[in-house]
Amino acid sequence: MKRIKLQPLNKDIEVNENENLLKILLAQEMNVLQACGAQGRCATCHVYIQSGMESLNPRTEQERLTLSFITTAQPNSRLACQTRVLGDGVVVEVPRGMYVGSIGELKNLIGRRANLHIIHPLTGEVLVEEGKLILRSALEKMSKIDSTLDTSLLESLSPTVQAEFVK
Repeated sequence: MKRIKLQPLNKDIEVNENENLLKILLAQEMNVLQACGAQGRCATCHVYIQSGMESLNPRTEQERLTLSFITTAQPNSRLACQTRVLGDGVVVEVPRGMYVGSIGELKNLIGRRANLHIIHPLTGEVLVEEGKLILRSALEKMSKIDSTLDTSLLESLSPTVQAEFVK
C-alpha cells in the first residue's frame, strides 16, 4: 500500500501500488469528471501534483498533448485518468471549479450566480469566475474557444493521433 494526500480535503489515504488516480479521486467523491471516458482527451480530470511527481508513472504522449491545450496547465499538471501511483508521498490538488460539458449545459445556467468557477472541459479555461453572474457572453467565449481549438488541435496532431481524436 502507498500513502497519498488529497487537497483540498487535507486527507491522507492508502492506495494500492499502480492504482489509477482518477479511480482514487472518484472513490473519495472528489469533484472530478471523465467527460472523455478516461481517454486523456479532455481537461475534466486535470489535477496539480503539489509533491511526489517522481512517485507517479511518466506522462503518456496523449497526456502531454492534451495538457498542451489546457490553458491552466502548469509543470506539475497531470490528467488523473492517465496517472498511476507508484510510490508514497504524492500530494494531489484538485482545482476548484465546475466543468461544463456543452454550450447547452452552460446556456441552462444563464442568469444564475456561479457557486464555483465554471471551466471549459477541454482547455481548463475559466469561463465564469466564482460568485459572478453567468451571462450570454460566457456562451460566446466558449464558442470562440471551441472553434479555435478545433482547427489548431487537428492541425498540430500527428496523423496517428488525429485518427484517434476523430473516432
